Amino acid sequence: MSPEEKRAAIIQTSLISQFSGPLPPPEELAKYDRILPGSADRIIRMAEQQSTHRQDLESVVIGANASNQKWGLICAFIVAMSAIWGGVWISLKGMSGAGLTAIITALAALVAVFVYGKSQQRRELQDKEEALIPKQPTQSPPDDHPATHS
Repeated sequence: MSPEEKRAAIIQTSLISQFSGPLPPPEELAKYDRILPGSADRIIRMAEQQSTHRQDLESVVIGANASNQKWGLICAFIVAMSAIWGGVWISLKGMSGAGLTAIITALAALVAVFVYGKSQQRRELQDKEEALIPKQPTQSPPDDHPATHS
């Protein structure tokens, strides 16, 4: 083997293949299949199973989140209506000041929770947008001041 051939063989074996995604490029799959027949099919099947598994997990998480939100609203409604009806009942028993305070407190708490929840949603959406948009490198402004020579 000539020195040129040795050098080419070393370079060829020292190349590193890199890819992103669940599957290697078709050329790489063909190489796997040449080394171990059937391995390309196994790699593709593994990627399909992983994708199905991830989708199933996402469905479970989304369903659980929707259920939690629904039950949270139901519980909040029950608590709020209990406080308001309690205030009405106290007012009917002759303590109108205390009843009015109970009603106003319950309504103020509902408004505060709603406003806080909306601000959290806005903040989360903003964080997600910032995570998706790559940050641009900051460049220093060019030096507009020419050097003064004496």
